[in-house]
Amino acid sequence: MSKNFSSCSRVSDGVNCPRCKEKEVVKNGRTKNKKQQYYCKICCYRFIKNYTYQAYNASINQNIIQLTKEGLGIRSTARILKISTTTLLKRIVSIARSINQPIISKGKMYEVDEMCTYIRNKRNFIWLVYALEKNSKNVVSFNVGKRTNKTLIRVLNTLKFSEPKKIFTDRLKNYRYLIDEKLHSVKRFGTNHIERKNLTLRTHLKRLNRRTICFSKSLVVFMAILKIYFWT
Repeated sequence: MSKNFSSCSRVSDGVNCPRCKEKEVVKNGRTKNKKQQYYCKICCYRFIKNYTYQAYNASINQNIIQLTKEGLGIRSTARILKISTTTLLKRIVSIARSINQPIISKGKMYEVDEMCTYIRNKRNFIWLVYALEKNSKNVVSFNVGKRTNKTLIRVLNTLKFSEPKKIFTDRLKNYRYLIDEKLHSVKRFGTNHIERKNLTLRTHLKRLNRRTICFSKSLVVFMAILKIYFWT
């Protein structure tokens, strides 16, 4: 007569890891709030099924990206996602750090322009300088700072390394000293695409509107939001 031995298994039933989507998940004790905690053997990620605080949900970063690109302000996004503004600001900066600048193809034509906004208060003017690839209309490089050669050079140097066919700008005199005469063009309608992009930016992002009470209090957050908007 054979004996049936029963063994206790800590492997969870029907729970997949939210990070790697694998089923190799085991129970891993309980939290201070008496909620069941799980541990993934594949990616070593600990999690619980239902989080009380929304900031811990796996989809929160994607929601932040979506709402940021839709032009919602910090407080509006925090209210919709039911998280604190401090947590949201930290997440925005963290998301931006994981985004890499796109690889620039060689031999393309670019448009470069600058637009004015504010940081901290309306007496502190700041300029966004960015470059647009003429055919794809994708933003390939940007920088934020005063309207000086130092701010412009960072964007222009990125374009020079890509061996551009032509760089179209407005008639700002700084460009004449910073761009090779053979590459530089200020012809009429040469910057149509980037001027239209300026209008789109001011429409989508409240902090870039001309007449607004919504403007960035932090340069770091402003750069992070632009990175998310341009490159995600």
